[in-house]
Amino acid sequence: PKVVFDSKTVELRLLSKELSLGGAVGDPLLERYLTDPVRRDYSLNKLAEDFTGFVVSENSSVTGVALDAWMTSHLHSKVSEFVENTQQGRVLSEIELPSSHVLAKMELAGILVNSTKLKELFAELASRAEQVAANCYEIIGKEINLNSPKQLQTVLFDDLGLTGTKSVKTGFSTNAEALTTLFEQTGHPFLEMLLEHREVTKMRQMVEIILKGVAEDGRVHTSYVQTGTSTGRLSSENPNLQNIPIKSPIGKEIRDCFTAGVGFETLLTADYSQIEMRIMAQLSGDEGLIQAFKDGEDLHRFVGARVFGVEPAEVTPAMRSKVKAMSYGLVYGLSEYGLAKQLKITNGEAKQLMSDYFYRFGGVRRYLASVVDEAKTLGFTKTVYGRRRPFDDLNSKLFQVRENARRAALNAPIQGTAADIMKLAMTRIDQKMIEANLKSRMLLQVHDELVFEVVSGELEALKSLVIENMRNVVELSVPLDVHIGVGTSWESAGH
Repeated sequence: PKVVFDSKTVELRLLSKELSLGGAVGDPLLERYLTDPVRRDYSLNKLAEDFTGFVVSENSSVTGVALDAWMTSHLHSKVSEFVENTQQGRVLSEIELPSSHVLAKMELAGILVNSTKLKELFAELASRAEQVAANCYEIIGKEINLNSPKQLQTVLFDDLGLTGTKSVKTGFSTNAEALTTLFEQTGHPFLEMLLEHREVTKMRQMVEIILKGVAEDGRVHTSYVQTGTSTGRLSSENPNLQNIPIKSPIGKEIRDCFTAGVGFETLLTADYSQIEMRIMAQLSGDEGLIQAFKDGEDLHRFVGARVFGVEPAEVTPAMRSKVKAMSYGLVYGLSEYGLAKQLKITNGEAKQLMSDYFYRFGGVRRYLASVVDEAKTLGFTKTVYGRRRPFDDLNSKLFQVRENARRAALNAPIQGTAADIMKLAMTRIDQKMIEANLKSRMLLQVHDELVFEVVSGELEALKSLVIENMRNVVELSVPLDVHIGVGTSWESAGH
């Protein structure tokens, strides 16, 4: 048995030497994360200082792996008490430690990138950004720094005489949300060009970061951060592959540059369909939602029929869009005001829509109320597996702080349970692939999606293995649905 600080990184180093880490029973990094997931600094030196009072100065003559090992052992003896007191032992041993092993294998494998194609896309985006900027200058009759809030305020609110939608200390806000709202209200061509410039510039920067991340083997080896979010969701960095837009045309072009490598036939993607709504059904125990999933209904059409009091066949696309926005909005603590803004309807209409929804799905209403009440009393929320997320701000004297905490508290058990299920599925799939002696590899995890690189002749076996283990890794009151896609690029393997 071993205690290892940041076991994923240690595992990655060993794997690169064709060795592996066995018997890791503790990891003070993961232990402290589970007992304090909102902390910012999980470095060994900082944790050691906070828990043991041991300070390593920069010019200390005592350094190196021996010191790190001593501090890891000492720190583990302190932090493991917190794990026991907060009942995080199961999450550590069944979810976090096993998944760190799988993540190390994925980081080592990386994913092949068509650099030539990606460089062409970068050049296109750079050229397009210049053209859109020129269009902006032509409309206002002068050149300005389009990224300067001060210069934009002068152009928008002085030169063009527009009235801002959100006040800040320096005048009116020029952030993306404020400018989008202002464009919807005015339709001004300068705002249209400005928003396009921001989008193209953002995508160009994203492509540039990915290109810089291409290693000598032609592959991108993203790093997964287990301590990156307070809910248990993984984050990705150097480069971040989780923020590539799925639906935007540019996002599709970027994803099309990720391909299967030499010796592999194709890519396979697998994702959980509507997993957060299924977890909502599980946690709320709402009979209507549970029945919809068990019957394999179109969830939003089913909900629309109940809310609007019509037959499922009579639910219009507009009705379906409204209930879809609301269903997912509730998972993220959406208010009546937020729903009205999102659907572009009056506050009164949004209030009535939510009232009708809760009348038909009372279990959801009761669950959402109980989550916040329980978090106020206990000071934390819990996932199905017991992962905790503290919420001291629910009792804040400031309304906005309380409201932000309320929204986060509604979402944490749902998003956290989804993250737990995905980590369990990854670990199970990895084990089953080894047992089946498959040479295919798991490459990426992007929230509810996994990406695999498939060796010739293994596609059907891998498909059935992935579906079987993603569906049955946990037993819920509703079935988990898995969508599979196959293609030579990440985009063409989408579905």
